[in-house]
Amino acid sequence: MKINKISKLKGTIIVPTDKSITHRAIMLSSIASGKSYINNYLSSDDCFMTVNAFKSMGVNVEDKGTSLIIEGVGINGLKKPSTDIYAGNSGTTTRLLSGILSGQNFMSVITGDESLSKRPMKRIIEPLSLMGADIKAQGNNFLPLSINATGNLKSINYKSPVASAQIKSCILLAGLYADGITTVTEPIKSRDHSERMLKAFGADVCVDGLSVSIKQCDRLYCQSIDVPCDISSAAFFIVAGLIVPNSNIKILNVNINPTRDGILEVLKQMGADITLSNVRTMSGEEVADIEVKTSKLNSINIGSSIMPRLIDEVPIIALAATQAYGKTVISGAKELKVKESNRLLAISSQLKQMGADIVQTEDGLIIEGGKKLNGCIVDSFKDHRIAMMLSIAGLVAEGTTEILNSNCVNISFSNFYEVLKQLCR
Repeated sequence: MKINKISKLKGTIIVPTDKSITHRAIMLSSIASGKSYINNYLSSDDCFMTVNAFKSMGVNVEDKGTSLIIEGVGINGLKKPSTDIYAGNSGTTTRLLSGILSGQNFMSVITGDESLSKRPMKRIIEPLSLMGADIKAQGNNFLPLSINATGNLKSINYKSPVASAQIKSCILLAGLYADGITTVTEPIKSRDHSERMLKAFGADVCVDGLSVSIKQCDRLYCQSIDVPCDISSAAFFIVAGLIVPNSNIKILNVNINPTRDGILEVLKQMGADITLSNVRTMSGEEVADIEVKTSKLNSINIGSSIMPRLIDEVPIIALAATQAYGKTVISGAKELKVKESNRLLAISSQLKQMGADIVQTEDGLIIEGGKKLNGCIVDSFKDHRIAMMLSIAGLVAEGTTEILNSNCVNISFSNFYEVLKQLCR
């Protein structure tokens, strides 16, 4: 994909719906009793990995284009898949599904693509093993995962070493099948979509500060879920509207869950002109329309305390920092090294190639703002968030920016370039 510098962005857009919520809705609908409706689900490669996984275990999923109709088989109704479950590039599918599979009474194997096969799984293997799951992995850390479930899980009180919604959700889903009460405590609160949705489906969930507890469950109840738009996808256009001159963008129906809205807080601290309107609740999640206008940004220090609320938005925040006045320091972001790519390396190497003054540290980035970016050939590392960040960088870079392997945006935002063109008219 080739991107040229532009003079303005204007218009009202809708970005894809939330990937995290779509994954969880598919999973809980599949093990609930009755027919669930997932409206405005995210039609993406990652989410289809989750759909296909449950289809392979006997769940009937009907795709109506804008909604999924899922005939839940009940909490103990999944069947042994006839082949390995392929999760593609989806870490969410792998880690959350492992919790559910650990509570079954059959053996299953999860595999993935080359990128997913390099991502660490020990972080879920350890707590699930403490619960009694028999899990084998390549080097005790990597796919494929072989889960020899016996249906006899025990509850645990687990202190997670990192704030991770995937770890927390995996344990809570396993806790549905474990005898007693399972508790997960995090060092910092991570996104809470699982807690909210488990409650909606009828699970007995208790949130106490940084701890979440769940009781063994005999039955989940079918639901109708309206999925809001993903703030992680909106983030690229929020920043584009701030750094491209003469811009005014409105993004509709965006999820502003307080465990996900860190990017709004950070950008406002940097001086961003951001306005929220039509604030409301949709299927238990806070939603708003977001309007952004071109702004003069200042540098900021971003530390570990806010990182769980904006971890997926660090690539685009780093780009905003290159256009801000002063030195921005991002720390506490070591988790980015084990995403779809080593994002700290990808961000620093590719923005530096475009002329940014950026240095990678052990757990973050140091960015001296105000440097002019220049178009060149850059590599997405086959990472959707890197590809989209570099595309937005191309809008303010002199000349032409060419993004290699740009089709990886399909992982979360298949019509990204069409939406971008809409704003450039």
